[in-house]
Amino acid sequence: MKIDRIETLRLAEFPNLIWVEIVTEDGTRGLGETFFGASAVEAYIHDWCAPRLLGRDAMAIPARRADLKDYLGWRGAGVETRALSAIDIALWDLFSRVHGRPVADMLGGRSRDRIRTYNTCAGYRYVRGAQGQRVANWQADAAEGPYEDLDAFLTDAGELAQSLLDQGISAMKIWPFDPAAERSGGWDISADELKTALEPFEKIRKAVGDKMDIMVEFHSLWSPPAARRLAHALRDFDTYWHEDPFRLENLGDLREYARHTDALICVSETLPSVHAFRDYLETGVAGVAMLDLSWCGGLSEARKIAGMAEAFGVPVAPHDCTGPVVFATSCHFSMYAPNAMIQESVRAFYTGWYRELVDGLPEVSDGMIAISDAPGHGVSLHPDLVGRADAVHRVSTNFDGG
Repeated sequence: MKIDRIETLRLAEFPNLIWVEIVTEDGTRGLGETFFGASAVEAYIHDWCAPRLLGRDAMAIPARRADLKDYLGWRGAGVETRALSAIDIALWDLFSRVHGRPVADMLGGRSRDRIRTYNTCAGYRYVRGAQGQRVANWQADAAEGPYEDLDAFLTDAGELAQSLLDQGISAMKIWPFDPAAERSGGWDISADELKTALEPFEKIRKAVGDKMDIMVEFHSLWSPPAARRLAHALRDFDTYWHEDPFRLENLGDLREYARHTDALICVSETLPSVHAFRDYLETGVAGVAMLDLSWCGGLSEARKIAGMAEAFGVPVAPHDCTGPVVFATSCHFSMYAPNAMIQESVRAFYTGWYRELVDGLPEVSDGMIAISDAPGHGVSLHPDLVGRADAVHRVSTNFDGG
């Protein structure tokens, strides 16, 4: 089945999201997605990728990935890798739809029918309209809905924890240290800032005891010495994992960090390939391999990462705090990967703005996620999105027939 057309779509309301659809000669579509630098990814897809894909066999996914290998960009998580990730997701979706089976089945079969989820406590505006994920973009909007969880973990984390438990969700991720990191550049935290940042942990434990697993997100904002100080400060709260305590230019720094915490070390959606995850696993302190399908090279690369992590005895936990297509595809991947431990989700997203964009989302119920038997990853964009006033829709076509 030859690729006849490649389409991209982005919306000004969601400036970091971009969708790519790969369309074959018979009209079958595969949908992919990535996040950050949407206009740059769009240009790369149409200027570099499209001429190398149009007229080629969409079913030969490894061959199409080989077509896109470039002299530059293969070691980082830049535009090249993000574009490849979105295209790979679209190719797997198309491949699965042609065969009438879910992605989870086409990857090799399911390891489970449901997987535990944790709630990343973002709010409705965390991505919508935001060019970045800095503190300035944390604004709450009570009119959006009942799950303004970012504001909740800052103000009444105990009540938030109980709300999640009432829905069967027994794990949550918070990041109360970010304001101090932004103020100091990650070099220092004052006594008052530390006291304020620890209050959510105190409230959670007071309200629900050990019924809630608490993941700590550091967003790679801290210097290694400051991160070690925070690890000591958190020891009394029995935190579940510590995620990206500092930028991972030197993965070997994690060995020293591990000496200061009993929590699992979790990295990182920022690692771009199986080779980067090999370096992480070889530190000997890897607790969780968190991969992002839209930043690591797509499902093809994720499958290699999971297999390698399994050989090291390390679980994977797919990242999701971006868009609905990656969320759905990650859920399929979590059903497939034998060492998938837990799947990230954001209830403000999957009950909120995700539904404004797509149909066919996975079901989240009683703290677990399940997928349907719909072919592909099951998600499709609302057809009216292309006609929106803030839409940028671009098409590359195989005019010469390949």
